[in-house]
Formats: sequence, structure tokens, C-alpha cells
Amino acid sequence: MKQLSTVRRTSPRIGLALGSGSARGWSHIGVIRVLEQAGISPDIVCGASMGALVGAAYAAGDLDRLETWAKGLTWKAVVGLLDLKIGGGLIAGTKLLSFFRARFEDPGIAKLPKAYAAVATELATGREVWLRDGPVIDAVRASIAVPGLFTPAEMDGRLLVDGGLVNPVPVSLCRAMGADIVIAVDVNSDLMGKQFHAPVESATPAPETTPGAFASIMAKMTPDFMRNGPKNPVEMPSMLDVLSTSLNIMQVRITRSRLAGEPADILIRPRLSDIASMDYHRAAPAITEGQRAAEQMLPELREFFGK
Repeated sequence: MKQLSTVRRTSPRIGLALGSGSARGWSHIGVIRVLEQAGISPDIVCGASMGALVGAAYAAGDLDRLETWAKGLTWKAVVGLLDLKIGGGLIAGTKLLSFFRARFEDPGIAKLPKAYAAVATELATGREVWLRDGPVIDAVRASIAVPGLFTPAEMDGRLLVDGGLVNPVPVSLCRAMGADIVIAVDVNSDLMGKQFHAPVESATPAPETTPGAFASIMAKMTPDFMRNGPKNPVEMPSMLDVLSTSLNIMQVRITRSRLAGEPADILIRPRLSDIASMDYHRAAPAITEGQRAAEQMLPELREFFGK
């Protein structure tokens, strides 16, 4: 008679898939805080775009430092990190990379305390690229290269752009890295249907470092036929509004499609439609909303994990 082999049961490996979403991605910090307080510590962390940045800090054990820095950001500081240029994108990203390299150690992805990977998109072919080794900062830079905003990142002879173009919430990457249970965070779920708002005119000129000044500069890049076209009840948005909203639509649609075919076990969806893509100086409210959304899911999380 064939003897049955004894299989030793181990605890399931937990994966955390952090989605893309520009400044809305700061909410991932709040989600992670709630998970840790509930005793849920992911073994695998994967991210796309801003999710790759926050995920890298978490996997490296530097989330506290990142949160402190993010909450201290002002609009003037954000603008100071942007090296504006024309050609491949508005922002070269060199100043941002130098900033992180000077303040955060980069042991390489393979040496991080938690298993980590970022998603990027190969510009020439549109293929999804999984970045699972090499310098952490280089992987993050490739994953956050929003088309038209950041210049593409060059890596191994390829030009890479934002991972959110192909896999905005990388559940599939978590599974491929061995996650048995995947918690996913979608920070763009409530962006569809958001309306454009006409800019409020001010009697006094805004300082050059305010959000209004930056938006007005971008608005001047809007073609004349768009600004001065036929009069109608709908206010014509600026070029920046059109670009960012179009990217939002694309990412929401792709996210829904990917999650339908590759569902997470737990899906957390912060409500962040009031935070614009470039609102990096609004980390505090984004983090608070991430906490709220995760706390709302605590009963389901506790039931799932038996906590």
C-alpha cells in the first residue's frame, strides 16, 4: 500500500500590489500603516508608478522617512525638484533622482528586506517589463516615467515608461513572485466622471511658486483654437487637464480589465478624486484617506486572515 507523504503546512505568503496614480499614490502609506497595525505584514511588495516608489520605501524599511518627507513637501519644494525641459517629456527627472540617491541608501532590489518588484512599459514595443533586480532607484525612476511628463528611462538599451500604462495594479506580478494572497490598492477607482472646473480669477497675481501659477503656464500651452473656440456652456479645459484626464480614463479602464481577469483577494479603493495628479504637496490628506479606506476593509481583512 502506497504511503501518503506528510506535507508541512506553512503560513501563506502575502503580496501587496500598490497601484499607479501620481500624487494620489501617497495614500498607499496610509493603507500600509493600517495593515501593519492589524498585524498584516506583506512578504512581497509590487508597485506601478507611484506605487513603485512607496512600495520601494516600504520594502527597504524607509517608510517613516518617506512619510515625514512627503508630509513636509510644499508646492515650492515640488517645483524645485522638477528640471523642466522639452524633448521626450517636460521633466528630465535628474534632480529627483539625485535627491533620492543623496538621502536614501540603495542596496539593490535583491538585498531588500522584503521581496520587491516594479512594473514599467517598454516604449518601443508596449511590452510589460518586470523590474526585479538592479538598483532600486533606477527601477522606480522607470516605473514613474509618466508619458509626456517625465522623459523615458533608459535601461539595458531600452526606453521604459510608466508601468501604469500596461498594469496599473500589479496583482499578476505579486502572483508570479509567489504570493498566495494578494491585497491590492487602486487609487484611481473614483476618477471617472470627474468634471472640469473653470479657474477662479484672482484680483492679485499669484506668486510664481503657487499651483495656480504652474497651471496658468500650462494653460498658455493650450492651442488658441481650443481656448478661443465656439462659445458653449462647457469650459474648455487646459492642455494639462486634457492630458491628465485622458491618462486617468485609460488607467481606470485598464485597471478594471486587469483586475477582472486577475482579481486580488482583497481590494482597497481610497476615494481621491479631489487630489490632482500633480498635488504632491497634499500627502497628508491622501495618507489620511488611505487609512480610512483600509480601516473600512478591516472586518473583511480580519475575517480573511483570522486576525
